[in-house]
Amino acid sequence: MTIRGLERGGVVLDGEFELANGIRVLGASGVDIENLTVQNYSTNGIFWTGVDGFRGSYLTSIRNQAYGIYAYDSRHGQIDHSYAAGSDDGGFYVGQCFPCDTVVDTVLSEHNGLGFSDANAGGNLFIVNSTFRRNRVGMVIGSHTYELCYPQRQATVVGNLIHSNNQADTGAVGLALLAMGNGVVVAGGIANGVERNRIWDHDRTGIAVIPNPEQEPTDDMPDRDDWTLTCAESRDLPIAETVPVLNLWEPYDNRVIGNVLTDNRDVDIAVASPTADLPTFGNCASSNNFTISAPAALETLAACEGPAGDGDWNEGAYDIVAWLDEFESMPPAVPYTDVVLPPLPELDEMADAATSPAAPAHDLPAAIDVDAIDVPPPPS
Repeated sequence: MTIRGLERGGVVLDGEFELANGIRVLGASGVDIENLTVQNYSTNGIFWTGVDGFRGSYLTSIRNQAYGIYAYDSRHGQIDHSYAAGSDDGGFYVGQCFPCDTVVDTVLSEHNGLGFSDANAGGNLFIVNSTFRRNRVGMVIGSHTYELCYPQRQATVVGNLIHSNNQADTGAVGLALLAMGNGVVVAGGIANGVERNRIWDHDRTGIAVIPNPEQEPTDDMPDRDDWTLTCAESRDLPIAETVPVLNLWEPYDNRVIGNVLTDNRDVDIAVASPTADLPTFGNCASSNNFTISAPAALETLAACEGPAGDGDWNEGAYDIVAWLDEFESMPPAVPYTDVVLPPLPELDEMADAATSPAAPAHDLPAAIDVDAIDVPPPPS
């Protein structure tokens, strides 16, 4: 099925702060949604769940409380040429899939709690050619047990503009309050790539590869042997007989390569943990253009190619525990109904909306040449 508006800004679904979802696609595969606006819903703007094959193109999400444009427990999808503003959680979200086989391409996300949110999603998942600006946090990629398919693995973030994510006058869930002032946060994720992005103007870090301290989890963390299981294989595994009161999801084998980072006030790149095992986690950084890293000699200590260099992991280490101490002093969330949003930017219209044949969401995502994506130039 294809659901298409003839005018992106002229076909508007309005929840009037009473209805839950603008469009909810529940278990119906191959549904393509195009060229329309959803606004003022108390839960989500557009939501695919439990589907195989989805596409969202030329969509505008404004002031939808939880998520703007949201794919959950779904595979073989593409979200492109879309805009999201005014959500408490993620303007864009992909969750609970491995492999996801999904591309998020050419989107703009601003004035949300999180510009992009990824929980337990990865495996052929690409976030490319997009802008995440003036959210509380630009992007969070992480693991927890509140959704299935943990841990989070193998997402790739390439060729994006990520800047000025210190916005205090937005809605916010707890994670957006805790991680406010960061560009990209990999929180307990595994084998992700953050490459060739331009990241600037953050009160804390440009890129932070850190643990996620999950309180009151619903299961224990899986063993390393289970990290290769697909979502279909892992989702029905039994819950641990003894569930801890805290899961400390450490980040492993993440790559930070070729990014350009400026004016990130704490540090440009941080790889941090409260444990003493940080050198053994396999995270690496190479060929980035930056001023300050934590540890201070990060690209020597943990180069992505060649042997590890000599140095002290404690020199210039980043105090990630301070975020917990600062949590209570963060600016409180603004009710989504009251958030003052910026003027709607000029957004691309789908060409020939009245005459183009329907193209249900099969054989997705479209192939992309990730290696050909360079660091984008700064905006004019």
